[in-house]
Amino acid sequence: MEYLDFELPIKELEDQLDKCQIIGQESDVDVTNTCKQIEKKLEETKKKIYKNLTAWQRVQLSRHPNRPYTLDYIKALCGDTFLELFGDRNFKDDKAMVGGLGKIGGQSFMIIGQQKGHNTKTRQYRNFGMASPEGYRKALRLMKMAEKFGIPVVSFIDTPGAYPGMEAEERGQGEAIARNILEMIRLKTPIIAVIVGEGASGGALGIGVGDRVYMLENTWYSVISPESCSSILWKSWDYKEQAAEALKLTSEDMKKQKLVDDVVPEPLGGAHYDRETAYKTTEQYILKAWNELKDLSTDKLVMQRMDKYSKMGEFKE
Repeated sequence: MEYLDFELPIKELEDQLDKCQIIGQESDVDVTNTCKQIEKKLEETKKKIYKNLTAWQRVQLSRHPNRPYTLDYIKALCGDTFLELFGDRNFKDDKAMVGGLGKIGGQSFMIIGQQKGHNTKTRQYRNFGMASPEGYRKALRLMKMAEKFGIPVVSFIDTPGAYPGMEAEERGQGEAIARNILEMIRLKTPIIAVIVGEGASGGALGIGVGDRVYMLENTWYSVISPESCSSILWKSWDYKEQAAEALKLTSEDMKKQKLVDDVVPEPLGGAHYDRETAYKTTEQYILKAWNELKDLSTDKLVMQRMDKYSKMGEFKE
């Protein structure tokens, strides 16, 4: 397990607990009470740290290398029923964007999402979860297929942003994202979006329009990352923590501003501490949303979605 800087007190206590248990196993010394005291202190320390996280600390948790990614959720929720589909039928297959058909709780869904890598090799293979235009066009192709056959869509969002390379811009990155937003607004099938990690900029919006949009507790959703905001406003990354607070990018902030529908609670310490619980809770929210949307007529579904997004934001005329 890797630890973030603010998690070091937890690491120290867990190391003490491990040593205490080893002493008990390798000698005749009774260390039961000592281990219980350390366990109690460890639990108290975890609660104190994770119940008072700053915005920047939540950003750090959303990027934790042990955190489950899109394909981890798909494997856990769909099992062997997932059939991955490839290509945008225009240029090539983008490995940063995955998608296909799968069953969650016995219901068929078209599932799409950004995928990061677990090590250096797979991170390069997946382009660090930064999709190119062909990735968004693949996602749109799959969503239109789902619309044709009346299959609901689930999107898992986890990206530091759309790929900003020159070749992506040459192939129409901005147009691809804008096209997805337009088509998702009027897609004639239910869309359930779940932010499972980072939700950065247009890269997230490109698959983020939904009838229900959920955020896991330790995720963020913003037009810009704290580091980029800091570098623009202060010409340095040193103010990233201040930028994270100002951007109001946490799940709690997003719900308060009515930009997402609900927050999916995570196990103490984050989704990576207890993956099975995180998967089960996420599945419950997806199926709850599906049960709320499945009986709506197509016209009412699209109209409600349009109304939802047209009401976002505050302004004066």
